[in-house]
Amino acid sequence: MPSPADKPLLATLKGANLSRRPIWLMRQAGRYLPEYRELRAEKGGFLALVYDSEAAAEITLQPLRRFGFDGAILFSDILIVPYAMGQDLQFLAGEGPALSPRLLDVGLETLRSVPERLAPIYETVAQVSAALPPEATMLGFAGSPWTIATYMVAGEGSRDQHDTRALAYRDPGAFQAIIDAIVDVTVEYLSGQVKAGAEGLQLFDSWAGSLAPSEFDRWVIAPNARITQAMHKLHPDVPIIGFPKGAGEKLVAYAEGTGVDAIGVDETIDPVWAAKSLPAGLPVQGNLDPLLLLAGGPALEDGARRVLDVFADRPHVFNLGHGIGQFTPIAHVERLLEVVRGWSR
Repeated sequence: MPSPADKPLLATLKGANLSRRPIWLMRQAGRYLPEYRELRAEKGGFLALVYDSEAAAEITLQPLRRFGFDGAILFSDILIVPYAMGQDLQFLAGEGPALSPRLLDVGLETLRSVPERLAPIYETVAQVSAALPPEATMLGFAGSPWTIATYMVAGEGSRDQHDTRALAYRDPGAFQAIIDAIVDVTVEYLSGQVKAGAEGLQLFDSWAGSLAPSEFDRWVIAPNARITQAMHKLHPDVPIIGFPKGAGEKLVAYAEGTGVDAIGVDETIDPVWAAKSLPAGLPVQGNLDPLLLLAGGPALEDGARRVLDVFADRPHVFNLGHGIGQFTPIAHVERLLEVVRGWSR
């Protein structure tokens, strides 16, 4: 295990229960930072930033320079995987990401992989790793297969993933082939990030909450378990954080069934329930409501202390229940850090 003094985040993900909790925030590199907005205005659109490795590395490092977080999270996007699988990817102003052709309209076999689209992401990881403070941990990530599939099938995000859920019911064999292909590319992608310098990984399943229990087992737990098993075999010293947003009471089955090394808890989960119900000793990450960080004041401070107190008896990485909002004041993040770093077990 790494020395807690040297790498507190990495040590916690590997099971150390530290008195001072490591902290990083999902989407910590982004639009709430003036330095990010300045660089984006200079460089252009989002995808252009992701594929400019020097700019992406700079963005990844910005929040560490400003706040001294314990972890850096790669600046990229979960849809790099379908982009490498052969779909076209655009980020449309005011509409979000769009993939084409949709797998509602064409078969998976019509896509032609473009693996070279992964290389600039590895270069970003390498540049960040070379510049990272020695006590900070470099985190890579990928989207989980169910969430990636929802975008590949429908070509865009949706509120209830209707088209993808219907396809999975109507033709589970065809949908399984999509999931299998995503798993294979995701393992390659995550392994490439590790080889470039990532020390820990997070699997984002943003739409896990839309599935019925039996479908959750098949399309969330099973593919994430395959990724985790493959990565543990390839890179046994690299911990994996699983984050199935919206999983609710299925979070326990996810933790037990996937074999992830740590579990991300979203803001809809009662931390008291999570502390009691999740496997003993499993590191937990989360789960302050991002809107509390936006609101600030006593509510923020009380909410942060409650999360810290509830998870005091297990390894805990302080984080939000989802990504930081773009209108979050810098002063609120600074105050959150004071609260977290002033707390001890």
